[in-house]
Amino acid sequence: MVVRLLRHAGRFVLDRLYPPSCLLCGADTMQAGLVCSTCFVRLPLLGPPCCAACAQPQASSALLGRDGLCATCERRHPAWEQGRAAFIYDAGARDMILRLKYADQLDYAAFLAGHMARAGQDILGPGVLVVPVPVHRWRLLSRRYNQAALLGRSIARGLGLDYGPDVLERLRATVRLARFSRGARQREMQGVMRVRAGRRTLLRGRTVVLVDDMLTTGATATACVTALREAGAQKVHLLVAGVVPERPGLDIDLQEML
Repeated sequence: MVVRLLRHAGRFVLDRLYPPSCLLCGADTMQAGLVCSTCFVRLPLLGPPCCAACAQPQASSALLGRDGLCATCERRHPAWEQGRAAFIYDAGARDMILRLKYADQLDYAAFLAGHMARAGQDILGPGVLVVPVPVHRWRLLSRRYNQAALLGRSIARGLGLDYGPDVLERLRATVRLARFSRGARQREMQGVMRVRAGRRTLLRGRTVVLVDDMLTTGATATACVTALREAGAQKVHLLVAGVVPERPGLDIDLQEML
């Protein structure tokens, strides 16, 4: 009781000295780590209809077929079972993800993770193991943190789930894939991910939720899922903060992911 009162008192003092502000525009908010109402309505929250596997938004639920899959995923299902995303990777969501990833603005992790937990509530059931997509140790040294690990830790703690930050490891540093074609991404990611030997027993028969900041072509996620399945995971779902929407002329057709 005393600790709780002291915590509230400390927060009260900090709020007076440093008033909480919107993560995006800096306007005053009621609580730290939130966005103002103006920015919130501009955030591209992802809701139905969207594909149950690749999380791509759909113009109509009529475009979804059996098991809620889009036409592409019906032809060739992704490596993972179910896929969920909190936001469409556009506008404000893009800014938040990039600021978390490259600008040391770690306050965004809790906000994004909260919405990821909302989007993935049906796959984040009891007994699930939350595993983040890893970064290579050299990149970790330069960046000092793994944004996927921050998101995964926040989700797992908030829901009381098991968390495996070191289950996967990246064997070599890959080049930035942003401007790569799908085929080039796949070639770059071949043989990159593996499960650490000491973590294999943790995976056997488990349902895993793989966490990352964003989903573009799925090359990185596919490499992770393959490693997790080979190590004994029973099911692997994917949960991301943002999904890049399909656009004409962009090579992000998920049928070539495997």
